[in-house]
Amino acid sequence: MYDYIKGIFTYKTEVKGSYITVETGGIGYKFEIMERDFALLPEIDTEIKIYSVLLHREDKMSLCGFLRREDRDIFNILTSVSGVGAKMALTLLNSFDVSDLVGFVLDGNYKELTRAKGVGPKLAQKIILELKDKLTSYQGVNVCAATSSISSNNPNIEDAQMVLFSLGYSKDEVSGAISRAMNSVSAGATAEEILKESLKVLSV
Repeated sequence: MYDYIKGIFTYKTEVKGSYITVETGGIGYKFEIMERDFALLPEIDTEIKIYSVLLHREDKMSLCGFLRREDRDIFNILTSVSGVGAKMALTLLNSFDVSDLVGFVLDGNYKELTRAKGVGPKLAQKIILELKDKLTSYQGVNVCAATSSISSNNPNIEDAQMVLFSLGYSKDEVSGAISRAMNSVSAGATAEEILKESLKVLSV
């Protein structure tokens, strides 16, 4: 429903979670946010842009907010995994950077995921299985056409592209980010390394 909300950051609290209020158009929107984002908040009464997710449960509706678009988008993918709710998704994102989390998934490294609080081996393996399929089976864009200026014979580049598309980035955004990322990594860079550099470009 909401992609992002830009307004004045008016309030914050860490009672039973991390929450902030952003006022825009005379309305204060309350967001639950990651602990990591809470530590990066600007001063009260300054402008802030929050990427949002509307959560609709049987008994209430609430908003989750993120300072970075990629965090919001991987949150949406995580919560599409059966058995992973909003709290667990936030726990995972508090525990790992997006590029590291995606890297664990692409590598099938479920043991790393168990370092997050409340994630046991069975759930970690389930997350790996379902998330890997969601991240690497994106069919919305022809990958080779999207990055014609880059060699299409590199499977690591294609894997990184697929993940970026699945996170909601456009063809132009992915093409530009991959091109710039390849100038910063070695010729034999892994998909995770390419992805990490690409996300750095996109977060600027």
